Amino acid sequence: MEDQLKELVNNPTVIKIATILIGILIIWLIIKAIQRNFISKLKDRNHRHKTKKVSTFAGYLFSIILIAIIYSNKLGGFTIALGVAGAGIAFALQEVIASFAGWLAILFGGFYKTGDRVQLGGIKGDVMDIGVLRTTVMEIGQWVDGDLYNGRIVLIANSFIFKEPVFNYSGGFPFLWDEIKIPIQYGSNYIKAKDLFTNIAKNTLGDLANVSQEKWSALQKEFLLENAQTEPMVTLIANDNWVEFTLRYVVHFKKRRITKSELFTQILSEVEKTNGAIKFASATFHLVEAPDFNVNISKK
Repeated sequence: MEDQLKELVNNPTVIKIATILIGILIIWLIIKAIQRNFISKLKDRNHRHKTKKVSTFAGYLFSIILIAIIYSNKLGGFTIALGVAGAGIAFALQEVIASFAGWLAILFGGFYKTGDRVQLGGIKGDVMDIGVLRTTVMEIGQWVDGDLYNGRIVLIANSFIFKEPVFNYSGGFPFLWDEIKIPIQYGSNYIKAKDLFTNIAKNTLGDLANVSQEKWSALQKEFLLENAQTEPMVTLIANDNWVEFTLRYVVHFKKRRITKSELFTQILSEVEKTNGAIKFASATFHLVEAPDFNVNISKK
């Protein structure tokens, strides 16, 4: 029994397996210690999440390198076979490889980060997590009107960043331009209506125009962009039915619906206070009366 135990302990295969297990244990203890003592203390949530993902990937990479080093003397005879098999594996796993390449591009290319609102692969929502192969998104829209969550969590392959446009609604400029259209009857006080809608927008949006202008100016320093108007703007056109005012304004990308509701509430309330100087227009239909018919009934 003692001889068998010594033979087992001195067995090269057993020694290699034990070395691999101990080495992998040490690697992951170091990774977990780094994540707990250093990465978890990062203040920026996005940097903390990204660094944790990279450290986890480094743990897997070092584990594979350790196994390759220990069995390096066994790999020489498999070089040709691995080369031939590698081509077939690369073809079979091309989607996986593309997703992994997409993950690296997302991490270091700045396509988007956790917390951003994006449209990727036809799906719009907020990024919850960026994995090695897939991006997890909390979906918005679909059967729900407006930019509101519908409760559906979607996993999107990272390879989609190479196949389709990536729409980032927040990115370096977390604001969007939105607009509402207001139909006003002919004969209303158009000047008063324009001033009224402009003042309502400025009072409702507050200092948002100045804040968004600062963000836009910072974006101009990084990219070739023209200056853009972030102050509320009111324009009008005349059509066959009414005078149509368009109120254009800047809004935070997560507050489009609630801001539009506040603006409409204020517009309805203030227009009613004008005592008919400004009147809303609506579609009307003119029904043409039928002509008179003379009916003669003969008796048999």
